[in-house]
Amino acid sequence: MDADALSDARRPEWERLDALSRAHRLNGAQVDELIVRYRAASADLAELKTSVGDSPQGAYLSTILAAARLRLTGASDSILTQATRFFGSQLPAALYRVRWTTLVIALAFVLIWAVTGAWIAADPERVATLGPPDVLQQYAEEDFVEYYQPAASFAGMVWTNNAWLAMQCVLFGVSGVWPVWMLAQNAIGIGVATAVMASYGYLDVMLLHILPHGMLELTCLFVAAAAGLHVFWAWVAPGPRTRGAALAAEGRALATVAIGLVFALGLSGLVEGFVTGSALPSPVKLVIGAAALGAFLFYMLVTGRRAVRRGESGDLVEYEAGTPTLVAG
Repeated sequence: MDADALSDARRPEWERLDALSRAHRLNGAQVDELIVRYRAASADLAELKTSVGDSPQGAYLSTILAAARLRLTGASDSILTQATRFFGSQLPAALYRVRWTTLVIALAFVLIWAVTGAWIAADPERVATLGPPDVLQQYAEEDFVEYYQPAASFAGMVWTNNAWLAMQCVLFGVSGVWPVWMLAQNAIGIGVATAVMASYGYLDVMLLHILPHGMLELTCLFVAAAAGLHVFWAWVAPGPRTRGAALAAEGRALATVAIGLVFALGLSGLVEGFVTGSALPSPVKLVIGAAALGAFLFYMLVTGRRAVRRGESGDLVEYEAGTPTLVAG
């Protein structure tokens, strides 16, 4: 077969395929034409490869077919576009959707913390069961404060640990048990520490060493638990969707929370590592902690509400999530 003769005979059809591939918008008839011409051009390329091997005509046709293939199948967005969509729409929308559950979890956590601390501190015999008096006194006077000594390694350790806890809440939230158990355990633990510190007159010291970073840190864990429980609820009450479809959609949407909280917990880790145990005045520490929490809440509630009003749910776009199941009607 003569490659030049085939190229001359088919060039108008190839150029039409190229034009369709580059068109900004296509109607139904043009899409059908694009598919037909793509198949025909693919057959032409196969014939060229079989008859003459590599050739300039084959290279030219391969370029046109590659462009047509991208037009038919779609192409992923750039990293910058994906990051902008994630942080500007997907993540804040997912955070906004769990706002009320987050509030309920926060109130329950504080209640368990307060009840546990008050119940133990009210009876010296209960405090005594926590350990020898000299050990408890050393914990209240020295160990608790020394734990928060400023250090980059400490900030990194705190960040890694809290990010892992947040991811567990989201990923294992489908069980409906893990987030509740983990937060209840932590609330009781902080309540026990509160009882010890209060018994030795250091409750104010404890609060000043927890609040600067704890306001944002604990909020992030509450959000993670809320996201995990939403995944669980999608499995329990899927609505009109199948359980698999509901679980997949909620899992994709709320897994973004686990990723986003890594950054928020990074900020909390910096505050804990470099502000909480620093020599800064206590009011300054509290202002820094409140500012970090305020920025997160603004992003969650204000930016998130705007994203939801635009129709964002936090789920992946179709290209990222894969081809959906097609239904008639």
